[in-house]
Order: sequence, then C-alpha cells, then structure tokens
Amino acid sequence: MMHRILALAAATVWSALPARADEITGAAYGSPVERYGHFALGRPHEYARIHATTASGREAELSLPADEVFEDLAPRPLRLEADGERLLLVVVSARDSGSRLALVGLRGAGLEIVAESAAIGTPNRWLNPVGVADLDGDGVAEIAAVTTPHIGGVLRVYRRAGERLQEVASLAGFSNHVYGSAELGLSRPARIGGEMRLLVPDARRAQVRMVGLRPSGLVETGRCTPPTEITTPAALDVCAAR
Repeated sequence: MMHRILALAAATVWSALPARADEITGAAYGSPVERYGHFALGRPHEYARIHATTASGREAELSLPADEVFEDLAPRPLRLEADGERLLLVVVSARDSGSRLALVGLRGAGLEIVAESAAIGTPNRWLNPVGVADLDGDGVAEIAAVTTPHIGGVLRVYRRAGERLQEVASLAGFSNHVYGSAELGLSRPARIGGEMRLLVPDARRAQVRMVGLRPSGLVETGRCTPPTEITTPAALDVCAAR
C-alpha cells in the first residue's frame, strides 16, 4: 500500500479535485505476468491489466496485448487542466520497443489508451515518471519522466497533443531509480521561490538537480546536496524546503 501512495503522490494537484459524475475514482494494476521479464521494479511489478472504479460505482478495465505489460506499481490519477478529464498515467513496456508513457481514460464501457509517447525503442529499457505539473504557468500541466535511469538517464518533458504525448524538452545526467527497487519516489515537482521546479537526482544520486522549463528548454537552476544518499523521498524534503 505504501508503494501505491508514493506513486500517486507524484500526480498533479488537479487529481485532488472532486470527481465528477462518472469519472475514475480509483485504479490498480492486476494480473501479474512473467511474459516480459525485465522486472526493473522487482517482482511482481509487470501486469497485464488495469482495473478502475468510477464515481457512480461502475467498474472498467483495460487489458494489454500479449507483447506488452504495465511495468509500474500503480496508475497515477491526474488532470492536465483544472477542468479537464481525470486520466491515469501509466508506464507500458513492449517486447520489441521498451517503455513508453501512456494516458488512460474512460471510453464507453471500458478504459482506453487515449495518448502515448514514443517508446524508448529498445527492449528492457524503462522510464520512471517524475510527476505532472504546470511547469510554464500556462494552466496546462506537463508530464516529466527520466528515461533509462539506470544507464545514462535523460529527463524529458512531454505535452499532450491529441493522441500523442509529445516531447518538448530534455536534459541528460539523471537517475531517479535504483534497479530492482520498488521505490519510485526519488524525484518530484516542487514550487521553489514561487516557480515550479523538477527535483531530480543526478546520475550518481548524490545531489538533487533543480530544473525549470524555459522557452529554450530545460535549465538547471540550482543543486542541493542532502545529508544522506538519495535512496528515499525524504532526501528531497531538505532540498524542497530551501
């Protein structure tokens, strides 16, 4: 349960708004499988299905094809805009192309993937979401993630453009996950000095890099060295308070 709480905590503030008539109010992965076999988060965290419930008590689900899994701990609820649809952010991994981000929404009687990023392109290459936040102050949230956090991680920021999650900026030199660990909360958005920043550990997980989104791209605005190695979300609290 604690892993699920940490995963959901990374979602944007829009997810805290009350649910509307028949929106998603809860979701979890189900049907653990061995068919992909990467297990970047340890077992059993590769799943074939999402189960969701709605405000009206309805149940809905989405099953992936045989060459894909959800390589994740828990779906992350979000709204990209204050009055937008409540969606689920998930990590999908494919046998031939590795991981990608996807947004899942209610469609008819079930769940569907309504937008997704390009895949990393190589099997057994994973990504760890940083969080969802309005990084440029335009009222629409961006989605941030570190791709390949175990081997030269790159921080990437995405915006939704219809059925695509389009990459709009990237910056190298990050790691927000230890291979085999179920701890996903080593990075997050935070408001610092009145501006939204991404707090993400450097490649050695020794310092926290504070990164902002500018028209020119992602820009490091500062660094913070916690008193201990960055192995838990608590190490970020020191930096977020500065």
